[in-house]
Amino acid sequence: MDIVDEINAIHRTVGRAETPAGEARTVLLRRSYDTSVDDLWDAVTNPERLPRWFLPVSGDLTLGGRYQLEGNAGGEIIRCEPPRLLRLTWVFGEPVEGGFSEVEVRLSPGDGTERAVLELEHVAVIDPERWTEYGPGAVGVGWDLALLGLGLYLGGGAIADPNAWGESREAREFMTLSSNAWGAATVAGGDHPDAVATMVANTTQFYAPDPPAGPNAL
Repeated sequence: MDIVDEINAIHRTVGRAETPAGEARTVLLRRSYDTSVDDLWDAVTNPERLPRWFLPVSGDLTLGGRYQLEGNAGGEIIRCEPPRLLRLTWVFGEPVEGGFSEVEVRLSPGDGTERAVLELEHVAVIDPERWTEYGPGAVGVGWDLALLGLGLYLGGGAIADPNAWGESREAREFMTLSSNAWGAATVAGGDHPDAVATMVANTTQFYAPDPPAGPNAL
């Protein structure tokens, strides 16, 4: 894959929003795919297709039902309007009293009859210290990886061994560029460049740490 093209295929925005739990941070991703809105909706909601590009999911996958992604977040389906809008609560680990974290996926037609646009917005109340340390890249890089997987899947390909790929030079390049891209979006959103540089460095080190030295280093 062309890593730079994959990074540039995603538009990123960082902002703020008011929620019942107080002021939240928002990350918004937008990417178009060579498929129809109906097929894209099925790819992001069908429990048989989700594991092919994201994660296995279990639970009551209906409005008001609870879901759980294997080894990841879970929550409640609070809006479902096929084939255009899906909103979920998004809780990783134990719920935080008074916390707020929601993900909304919006689909719309793109340019051409077989083109669809996906917007994913994650709104969450974030601990200020955690934001200062990592910024939006803490979740943004993960979402970039998900949209990359979706694009490969819809294009007829896939990463054969995601765990092995995650340790590869290609993966580290993707995650490093993703972290940098979220840094640029954060500066555009009003954060000071010096503070953002710290966020980007910490996020990059978390997702793409320096490989071990030695003859077998990647």
